[in-house]
Amino acid sequence: MRFKGLDLNLLVALDALMTERNLTAAAHRINLSQPAMSAAVARLRAYFGDELFTMRGRELLPTPRAERLAAPIREALVRIQCSIISRDMFKPAQSNRRFRIILSDFMTVVFFRKIVDRIAREAPGVSFELLPLADEPEEPLRRGEVDFLILPELFMSSAHPKAALFEERLVCVGCRSNKQLPRQLTFESYMSMGHVAVKFGHTGKSSIEESFLLEHSLRRRIEVVVQDYSMIPPMLLDTGRIGTMPLRFVKHFEETMPLRIVELPLPIPAFIESVQWPAFHNSDPASIWMREILSQEASRMASPRETTTRPQI
Repeated sequence: MRFKGLDLNLLVALDALMTERNLTAAAHRINLSQPAMSAAVARLRAYFGDELFTMRGRELLPTPRAERLAAPIREALVRIQCSIISRDMFKPAQSNRRFRIILSDFMTVVFFRKIVDRIAREAPGVSFELLPLADEPEEPLRRGEVDFLILPELFMSSAHPKAALFEERLVCVGCRSNKQLPRQLTFESYMSMGHVAVKFGHTGKSSIEESFLLEHSLRRRIEVVVQDYSMIPPMLLDTGRIGTMPLRFVKHFEETMPLRIVELPLPIPAFIESVQWPAFHNSDPASIWMREILSQEASRMASPRETTTRPQI
């Protein structure tokens, strides 16, 4: 189909090229032969009067013009998919839909595995691609490259709808053999002890407690930096180090590791784990169905055992 002289099929090809950055992979993505994809590139270049891509080895490098075209084309295609093609066609038990979700290792282990187990029973053709935390998680959401973000609400953009899942809080954790870790940890001891800290993404985004400390111009003694919460407990065993983690995640590791949970001596309030989706998915039947599943399973999350009262600085 042509619209003002443009074959609209070429927009699908351009979107695939921007996503894959490789001619062969892009052709495979939209079921075209490589010669057909090469012809599509030539036609795109002629229509837009721009090279659109240059080669670096086998990688396609987009020109500034292609970069500017990418977001509106991706949004238009996603809107067509959600508003026209998918409407009223989603039947969970018969669907082979794949949901792409950005979430932390904490939420994967403590929460999302319950979702996967349930969906395997109710909609066995539905699958998931779970992605690590991105440096700018709102960007793939805006471009329609992911279906959901599951993050603490305080890290979410206001540009897309969201819903609360459950409340979580941070605690301090160390090895049971750690003689330096008392049952009641003071702020001074917390700051002076060696820490295993987590930083997320390629740029090393700060965790909640690190953001709090930086906001108050405080610096703890970090001995080890890891990529995920799940890497903290192994770094604590048989050492004098401590870490800061979500309570439910520590309880998970406590079942197999000799850990001690201590109240965090920082006045950090509990945070809300939430789910966010692209605004143009708001009426998508598949997204609505999955959001309902997430909400139902979140309502069944048991509160972890409390430790002590909240500290004040």
